[in-house]
Amino acid sequence: MRIDVLTTFPEMFATEPPAALGVSIPARAVKAGLVSIHATDVRDYTENKHRKTDDRPFGGGPGMVMMCQPLWDAVAAVEKAEATPTTRILLTPQGAPLTQVIVEKLAAKPRLLLIAGHYEGIDERVIEALAPMEISIGDYVLSGGELAAMVLIDAVVRLMPGALGDEESAGQDSFSAAAVPISKKESVERRLLDCPHFTKPREWMGQTVPEVLLSGDHGKIAAWRLEQRLSRTKARRPDLLP
Repeated sequence: MRIDVLTTFPEMFATEPPAALGVSIPARAVKAGLVSIHATDVRDYTENKHRKTDDRPFGGGPGMVMMCQPLWDAVAAVEKAEATPTTRILLTPQGAPLTQVIVEKLAAKPRLLLIAGHYEGIDERVIEALAPMEISIGDYVLSGGELAAMVLIDAVVRLMPGALGDEESAGQDSFSAAAVPISKKESVERRLLDCPHFTKPREWMGQTVPEVLLSGDHGKIAAWRLEQRLSRTKARRPDLLP
């Protein structure tokens, strides 16, 4: 997979330590050739000597607005650099909430182009012309879309085959699909929170590991974990259950 990021702060997307994308799973995926991450400075496509990408908003008001021309030209140049079709994504508080379902769909794409806006916003005309998917990572406002883009990159990259040490890990994450039995013959898929996890020592500050996890009975362990996922989801995120 190729991931392009359009930003006015390309240095944030370095893939060498100690940068966020230069450690842990993203770094492992880059090193293994599973993904390549390319940051493009939108300032390189300005047509003014001061390399300005923004200006005051029409109608007055606070903040600055990113102009159409630099962003439009940057997208055109980046997409022309490689023939692989892109899925355009704009990180914005006004977008659809990012979910694991969306992440799974994006992980299957060959190429993503992430637009990290900054300042007060982006001129609406270029948004309409580019027609990107609009995605939000939560109901709050950041200084720009760069951190949101990193969140999206991390969530997508870890689902790529070979990125995780154990390929079953992603299937047990919170919000991953779990088959919940509704009868002896049928089950239904649900997005559940993860179950609690334990490791050595067996006893810590008077608390012991649940006996079922020490039993060696994989069927009982699987049933216990599913029960824990259901009860935890019901208590903490009942909106995920019908």
